[in-house]
Amino acid sequence: MTITAAMTPQDALAALMIAVSASDENIRTSELVKITNIINNLPVFADYDANNTSRIAQTVFDLFEQEDGLDALFGLIRAALPDRLNETAYALACDVAAADGEIAEPEGRMLEEIRYELNIDRLHAAAIERGSRARHMTL
Repeated sequence: MTITAAMTPQDALAALMIAVSASDENIRTSELVKITNIINNLPVFADYDANNTSRIAQTVFDLFEQEDGLDALFGLIRAALPDRLNETAYALACDVAAADGEIAEPEGRMLEEIRYELNIDRLHAAAIERGSRARHMTL
């Protein structure tokens, strides 16, 4: 697979959200709705062309099929994402993982990998995770 253009920071954020959703091999409607809402409403995506999402999704899926694809994906993401957006990226990933009301084991492992790859401090990660959990509680 060849990537014809470098990822933008928004592409990297979208790729992480898609990767979390796809990590358990079951992309749920609630996760897709969450990704769409994030892209359509958050300021970090204000000038983002949502039509790029399908290209980014295909890149993620293609990389997931390769032996070292996850490492390659994180390489692309780290290259595109400014450090100041690492916690934002983790927060978005947590929100997508929590969107269906449960975090499956593969999603949990993916979040752990994201924490490691983006160098998210454990205390900050716990606060971000708690916020996601609080936002996605049901009665």
